[in-house]
Amino acid sequence: MPFLRLALLCLALFPLAARAEPPPGPSHAIAMPAIAMHGEPAYPPGFAHFAYVNPDAPKGGTLRQAVTGGFDTLNPHVVKGVPALGLGFVFETMLTRSWDEPFSLYGLLAESLEVPEDRSAAVFHLNPAARWHDGTPVTAADVLFSLEVQRAHGTPNRRQFYAKVTSAAAPDERTVRFAFAPGPDGRFDREMPLLMGLMPIHAKAWWAGRDFAATTLDPPLGSGPYRVKQAEAGRRIVYERVADYWGRDLPSRRGLFNADTLDFTYYRDDSVALEAFLAGQGDVRRESDPAKWATGYDGPALRAGRIVLEELPHRRPEFARGLIFNTRRPPFQDIRVRQALGLATDFAWIGKTLFHGALVRTASYYPNSELAAEGVPGPEERSVLEPFRDRLPPELFTTPFTLPHTDGSGPAGARGNLREALRLLAEAGWRVSGGRLTDGAGHPFAFEILLGNPADERVALEYARSLERLGIAATVRTVDNAQYQARLDHFDFDMTLRWWVSSLSPGNEQLYYYGSEAADQPGSRNYPGIRDPVVDAIAASIAEARTRADLVARVRALDRVLLWGQYMVPLFHSPADRMARWSRLKHPEATPLYGPLVESWWIEDGG
Repeated sequence: MPFLRLALLCLALFPLAARAEPPPGPSHAIAMPAIAMHGEPAYPPGFAHFAYVNPDAPKGGTLRQAVTGGFDTLNPHVVKGVPALGLGFVFETMLTRSWDEPFSLYGLLAESLEVPEDRSAAVFHLNPAARWHDGTPVTAADVLFSLEVQRAHGTPNRRQFYAKVTSAAAPDERTVRFAFAPGPDGRFDREMPLLMGLMPIHAKAWWAGRDFAATTLDPPLGSGPYRVKQAEAGRRIVYERVADYWGRDLPSRRGLFNADTLDFTYYRDDSVALEAFLAGQGDVRRESDPAKWATGYDGPALRAGRIVLEELPHRRPEFARGLIFNTRRPPFQDIRVRQALGLATDFAWIGKTLFHGALVRTASYYPNSELAAEGVPGPEERSVLEPFRDRLPPELFTTPFTLPHTDGSGPAGARGNLREALRLLAEAGWRVSGGRLTDGAGHPFAFEILLGNPADERVALEYARSLERLGIAATVRTVDNAQYQARLDHFDFDMTLRWWVSSLSPGNEQLYYYGSEAADQPGSRNYPGIRDPVVDAIAASIAEARTRADLVARVRALDRVLLWGQYMVPLFHSPADRMARWSRLKHPEATPLYGPLVESWWIEDGG
């Protein structure tokens, strides 16, 4: 029986209870203000603030951002709808992350927690000062309610995680106890206490009479540093800082959330959003387009120093962007076809021409980090892969995974790559007839590349043009944000340009990204429809790692298996964050491990 089904059975046997007999508390555990996935948290009890903030940063002003896309809901915790940016500043969790560590959590709504060595349970003690924006206290009943609605209506990854909670109870108004289901091997998922600490907490009283599963434009009641002030669906959302925010003096909050107002204005086109920024209608912009970075900001404001451009290096995994095959649909079910379509395009030319040579070709699902698989498997990684040797390509153990040379510099050259692509396609039953690639029944090889961002059209169109040399007809279709999300949620595409992003401490979410059970879950991020027992086993084992070295070996092994599976045509990434800001906006000198946090920035003149 798959683990998720086993966990759901456990859920049926041990339902939630707000005042039922509480599950046994963790034995041999003491209350602690923080927890790390591996080892000990970097900050000691009683620390004053995180090292990457300015604790004396002035408060005030409006922080404006010109962004692309749209939104139609203020509930970001369900599948339905496209949520507005910034809602994470309204909702809070029991614990909060330090962005200068792989995965460590510190007190927020909960002032402490208790966890046994085997991590079979967790007890959270709520901070007595924690308040909703209407002044009422955050209680254990709110926590239990949040678990109930997340398990019933939350996004697929949350439903998958929270299904492992076998019982939950509140012995008093400020204490919540969770017990977790063991895996098939009898061991417990070591990530579960941290995942429960990051569960969004909702006000039970506010949601009474409301449909949690529906989209809503009613400003939600939260407990965070900001509340929704104004929301115009698809156009603009404005947040105001809560003047009497209960957590403003917590060590995990000091130096953050300095602007009085956050203003997000939406534009359909990123070029228009850039023009809005240059016109002073935005204060900060994270630039992902190297071409715009190279030439798009030139003007009097930049030359006068009123606009500042900075490249801030980081050490987090970058976005693994690629043209993703939907293996639920023929002909992409054949790995030879997927491999062939990765050989057709001159990505070196694309990198130089479209991206000014500023990006690195992605060759990992965890690029720019220590988690990326490199060379051949080392001893630790090999120990993870060895049990699956008979189900993996032999080359995986002996040959480094490399992207094909598409600029003529490799041993085969561009023409050699095309010959190899045609050979693979012929093996898969495709033949060129009259300049078109057809199958045995004479049907042409034609498919659609679905996009949700017009800025991606340059790469997709160049890729489609290159496929013409193989006799393949690929059409590029760009749809609006809502339609794109709906089609993505239901896997209604042949190929799409999309990405995955992971933290430095991947865990349960890897099954949501790549696991077999997620392949048919609407809204999951298993875009390719991967159904591979080897991927399932390695991804499930990641959360069981006891040491950092063990975690790294397991993630590298998963990375290697995914790469050899040829599920996407990898694109590019940047090893630094390119940030443009007006000079009145300042930031701390230190940049955390995960990169710059705009919520730690401040407006110097209060404008």
